[in-house]
Amino acid sequence: MNADMVGILSDTHDNIWALTAILRRFQEAGVSYVIHAGDFIAPFNAKYFADMDAEFLGVFGNNDGEKIGLTKAFSLVGDLHSGPHPLRIGGKRFLVMHEPGAVDSIAKSGDYDCVVYGHTHEVDIRTIPRASGDGETLVVNPGEGSGWVTGKATAVVLDLGTMSPETIEVPTHPSA
Repeated sequence: MNADMVGILSDTHDNIWALTAILRRFQEAGVSYVIHAGDFIAPFNAKYFADMDAEFLGVFGNNDGEKIGLTKAFSLVGDLHSGPHPLRIGGKRFLVMHEPGAVDSIAKSGDYDCVVYGHTHEVDIRTIPRASGDGETLVVNPGEGSGWVTGKATAVVLDLGTMSPETIEVPTHPSA
C-alpha cells in the first residue's frame, strides 16, 4: 500500500458494479485513504468499503436521507460527516463536501491544499491560485461513481507527493 495515494469518489448512487470496480482500481493503485464526497444512498454500500485496506472518510450528500442507517453501517469502515468536513492526510489539508457552493472562494482562501466535492456528476479537476499569491489549491470533483447520469463511472487517484490527480473510468455494469 502506498501511503501517498488517496482514492476519491462521489455519487455512487447504489451502483455496486461500478463501485466494486472503482474500489478494485483503488486497491491496484495502493491507495491508503479513500474519500467519498457523498450520495452513497443505501447503507448496504458500507460492506463494499469494508474490504478495503485503507482508511475511509465520507460526507453525506443531498440524496443520503438515511443518515442514521448509513452512519451505523459505516461505523466499522470509517467516519461519515455532514459536510463540509476538514481533514489532514499525509500533511495535506483537505476539505470534503458534497455540493459545490463556494468551492472557488474556499480554494482561494489558501486554508486547504485540496477541496473535494461531488454532486454535479461531472469531473472537475483544476487548480485555483490562492488569494495570498503563495501557491494554488487543487479542486477535485471525481465525477460520478455510478455512471447513471453521464454513462461514465469515474473516480480519481491522487498522488499526495506530487498532488497529481489521475481520473480513472470503470464499466457501469458487468456487461459494459
